[in-house]
Amino acid sequence: MSTGLNTGDSAWLMVSTAMVLLMTPGLAYFYGGMVRSKNMLTMLYMSFISISLVTVLWFLYGYGLTFGKDAGGAGLIGWGDWRLGHIAPTALQGRIPEQIYACFQLTFAIITVALISGSIAGRARFGPWMLFVVVWVTLVYIPVAHWVFAGSGWLSKWGVMDFAGGLVVELNSGISGLAMALVLGPGVAFRRREGPRPGNIPFVLLGLGLLWFGWFGFNAGSALADGALATRAFVSTMIAGSAGMLTWRLVEWLRFRRLTRLGSTSGALAGLVAITPSCAFVSVEGAFLIGVVAAVVCTYAVELKLVAGYDDTLDVTGIHGAGGAVGVLSLGFLATGWDRGAAGLFYGGSASVLGKQAVAVAAVGCYAFLVTFAIGKVIDRLFRMRTTEAEQAAGMDAAFADG
Repeated sequence: MSTGLNTGDSAWLMVSTAMVLLMTPGLAYFYGGMVRSKNMLTMLYMSFISISLVTVLWFLYGYGLTFGKDAGGAGLIGWGDWRLGHIAPTALQGRIPEQIYACFQLTFAIITVALISGSIAGRARFGPWMLFVVVWVTLVYIPVAHWVFAGSGWLSKWGVMDFAGGLVVELNSGISGLAMALVLGPGVAFRRREGPRPGNIPFVLLGLGLLWFGWFGFNAGSALADGALATRAFVSTMIAGSAGMLTWRLVEWLRFRRLTRLGSTSGALAGLVAITPSCAFVSVEGAFLIGVVAAVVCTYAVELKLVAGYDDTLDVTGIHGAGGAVGVLSLGFLATGWDRGAAGLFYGGSASVLGKQAVAVAAVGCYAFLVTFAIGKVIDRLFRMRTTEAEQAAGMDAAFADG
């Protein structure tokens, strides 16, 4: 094998890949515990089926379109050898085997589309959901990932900062979830103004624990090495998640004079979401501030659905969409300029840094919403993706027990 191989970095990326993959089962339990017990098994399986579907299409063409040589030089999509089988085990991406790098990026694609299921929990038929997974990853995730993660992508070349997926994973899934919530319309429980009835709080807490564990691989693994950059991302992740959890509890108490377990999990998730794009670019103090701000913003963002009337069932838009935007925009203020990336306004940087981050949020948000809305409309029209009121009343597990 090439002498450029670094076995330590390669081992860390393999571990990180396994950790990020575990986040999807963690998400399954997180979502499964939040829905009513009659929808729990279907909710779990919507995440698990995403693993196999996305893996197959990623190895057939997804990796090539995302990280292949840019087509046309516009930074919009990649091109080249579509199948990962064309890449030899000895081929390197920097100092690590390219095949494991491709697997690491695959796990990001898997959890991104799985996140969207939370916006339509309890009212999407399973067969059309499988078709949605394939089409959405192809038409939305792959182009956006090329823009941001590939060196030839237009946002990457422009200098937009997103260390581990605030745009590609968090904002992308949150805005796409909003689009699908509008496509399928409000569920029966939402129209009746029935509050959430979590079926299994221990599942929610277990899911959060698995997600938090995997998030260290998600963020620190994105350094692609086991040195100081990974350390900074690791520490920032811990601090922001903890700050978000405690801040949400404080806001709950100040506003409603009560504390909830679901609020604590939502706060931790908001902090983890917001630190994702910025974990390696900010200081320890910056990570703490991002966790606090994200929790405050998301406590109000999750309530917008009640005002606007869209049924974002498990608050994907309110937490991942709003939290992702907070994390990306915070770099315009809090980026230190250490190691890589530009400095933000609080560290003597230019206002153009914040401007670029804002344009990236608008571009990814608009693209994700418009294309996802179109995908959802077509699939619902052709294959009836939305469940009937009778199916919602019976529960997804009973209505589609035969798969």
